[in-house]
Amino acid sequence: MKKFTLLFMAMMLASLSWAQYTISGKVTSAGQPLPGATVSLQNTFKGSLSMTDGRYYLRNLPSGKYVVIISFIGYEKLSREIDLTSDQILDIDLKKMEYIADEIVVAATRASQKSGTTFTSVDKATLAKQNLGQDLPFLLNQTPSVVVSSDAGAGVGYTGIRIRGSDPTRINVTVNGIPLNDAESHGVYWVNMPDFASSVDNIQIQRGVGTSTNGAASFGASVNVQTNQLNEKHYAEINNAYGSFNTWKHTARVGTGLINGKWTFDGRLSKISSDGYVDRASSNLKSFFLSGGYYAGGTMIKFNVFSGKEVTYQAWNGVPEYLLKTDRTYNAYTYDNQTDNYQQDHYQLFLTHEFNRNWNANLALHYTHGEGYYEEYKPGESLSSYNLPSISIGDSVITATDLIRRRWLNNDFYGLVWSVSYNTLKRFSAILGGGANNYTGEHYGEIIWARFASTSEIRQRYYNDDASKGDINFYAKGNYDFSDKFNAFLDLQYRYIAYSFLGFDHNLRNIEQSATYNFFNPKVGITYLFSDENSAYASYSVGHREPTRDDFVQSTPDSRPKPESLQNLEVGFRKQNKSYLLSANYYLMNYKNQLVLTGQINDVGAYTRTNIARSYRMGVEVEGNVKLSSKWTLGANATFSKNKIRNYQEYIDNYDTQIQEVKKYKETDISFSPNIIAAGTLSYKPLAGLEVSWLSKYVGKQYLDNTSSNNRKLNSFFVNDIRVNYMIKPKFVKEIGLNLLVNNLFNYLYESNGYTFSYISEGTFTTENYYYPQAGTNFLLSLNLKF
Repeated sequence: MKKFTLLFMAMMLASLSWAQYTISGKVTSAGQPLPGATVSLQNTFKGSLSMTDGRYYLRNLPSGKYVVIISFIGYEKLSREIDLTSDQILDIDLKKMEYIADEIVVAATRASQKSGTTFTSVDKATLAKQNLGQDLPFLLNQTPSVVVSSDAGAGVGYTGIRIRGSDPTRINVTVNGIPLNDAESHGVYWVNMPDFASSVDNIQIQRGVGTSTNGAASFGASVNVQTNQLNEKHYAEINNAYGSFNTWKHTARVGTGLINGKWTFDGRLSKISSDGYVDRASSNLKSFFLSGGYYAGGTMIKFNVFSGKEVTYQAWNGVPEYLLKTDRTYNAYTYDNQTDNYQQDHYQLFLTHEFNRNWNANLALHYTHGEGYYEEYKPGESLSSYNLPSISIGDSVITATDLIRRRWLNNDFYGLVWSVSYNTLKRFSAILGGGANNYTGEHYGEIIWARFASTSEIRQRYYNDDASKGDINFYAKGNYDFSDKFNAFLDLQYRYIAYSFLGFDHNLRNIEQSATYNFFNPKVGITYLFSDENSAYASYSVGHREPTRDDFVQSTPDSRPKPESLQNLEVGFRKQNKSYLLSANYYLMNYKNQLVLTGQINDVGAYTRTNIARSYRMGVEVEGNVKLSSKWTLGANATFSKNKIRNYQEYIDNYDTQIQEVKKYKETDISFSPNIIAAGTLSYKPLAGLEVSWLSKYVGKQYLDNTSSNNRKLNSFFVNDIRVNYMIKPKFVKEIGLNLLVNNLFNYLYESNGYTFSYISEGTFTTENYYYPQAGTNFLLSLNLKF
């Protein structure tokens, strides 16, 4: 009996230790329910949203001490400490912020937990851990479905990002809701915004079509960037970093905090330089960010000015395949000023007003000016190609010359974006918004030196082309809670584009054209909450996208490509509790008339992109975070996909017959679309202020073109990095931070980008591949002082 009693007591104690409790309550403001407030437990993955009556539940919690955090846009964040030994009720009344929240500026174009879309958010602290000098795409490398690349091989200079296999021209990027993509090429050149991450508060990446936004069509993903928010206290910060390839980063940040309770000013100066991994692939980058804000009750007026200037030695040609094993850093360019030179200046003015707890509005005016050129030495160029006559010297006729040329781009982009938001703070919320933007661009080329000048003048312009593009869009979004568990989302967008250009291109062809497009992009989504831990969502979206500048200038109205369209289905499940967060998402991106390179020559003799009738991307994305213990955390994500073109035709130049040969494929892989992408981060915090992280990235094989040919591919690669972040708070400064990043720890030799072309000559079929090798083991070390 004694043994039985002891065993029974032990079992009871064990059951008590595993007892599960609930924290519940009601979130209100001035006594009124506040639905949609976020209620979470600090240092866990547990969280919930308050329901239409303001009530919330955090269930299945073991006993222990917790810090409950309650937040809602526009309201002061609160935290409460709880020693949980039984079910507890915690009612919270949030106070309205004295100043309007900066988040309202971007809220109209962002996804929420109720919009039925697939997204990942990256906060300022996460960016700061990795921000040691590399471009912003490299700071997002650990997010799902992302592959990054660097022309110079080390993440400084020209860099690129692909999401779900979609290249930068298909990824919509906004800064504070203002379009960043180039209106003509649709691309984003992060080299023009060096160290921009030092002025960023948070980033949201929506995969797929996503919610309606401003600017270029989101055809694979959208990246929504929000810059610094209101900091009520003054601060100063100095950051210096040094690393491999003589890489330096110098950053200084200052802020006044609130002056007289209404005014605030922030500023940043940055300089980044690097010799690059590839020969002569140097970068000399400078930038600044200035912001001034006026806060008075429900009104905010804010003005941002930021600029970037870059001088990079060209490494665009890549390394021929036959040199990869003997000279991975090879650069074909040797002219000492074979550089790209560009400066881009951005101006943003925001007026945001909150009329009452239900209504707010935002208006933003913007202007961007970009100007620059790339310079190159060209040997043996035909004079006629530059509209110059041949030269007669005695009995000799000179028809070609060595020369140095500059190709210029001088452009302006300006307009406005706006939104009006209405929230009943019950079951219904809505947003009306849109934008009207205009672009003008001047493209021209100059000859700055020639061995034989012919009749050319100083800075002879051998081509000139002016372009203009107008873009207007309107959208209406609505959320409705049918119950505390079921929500529906509707998003309708109309977009109008008018594009025209006149003049001559660099091949001296008259390329005058104009075109208009009208696109309707509907989106619908639903979210179902099974419990405070489990939810599911589904959405269906339609997107349309106009051709890029190259598609126009390399065609005629008769051969001009059609616009592309995309039907996007997303279905996902999310689970979160105290110890882990897990999400899984299925996606289908079905394209009609997707534009791809086939090798076909059109009616003007150009290798332009061709519409493909049927193609698709289908995959599953899995993402999870696990708190293994108080010191160990594991985060990982993986994408398993199938990316196919149906009935593809490849065109191959036959120089023997002067006729293109055609090879047909029933189904092939879309280029640069790996079937597997995975990333993982294992973090260890042995003591306060110190974090050591192991970062891994795996990217499956990719094809350089759309033929699924194994002799035209990028091999799979698996790269591991080590990151150490150490922060202390001594008495003489606010904070000292030491950060070390060791990239490619095992010196793995890999290439992340490239291109290919094939031809037939003298009866032989030849394929030539060029690659962009990434650096072996390299490091970056920084010292950060905050005052």
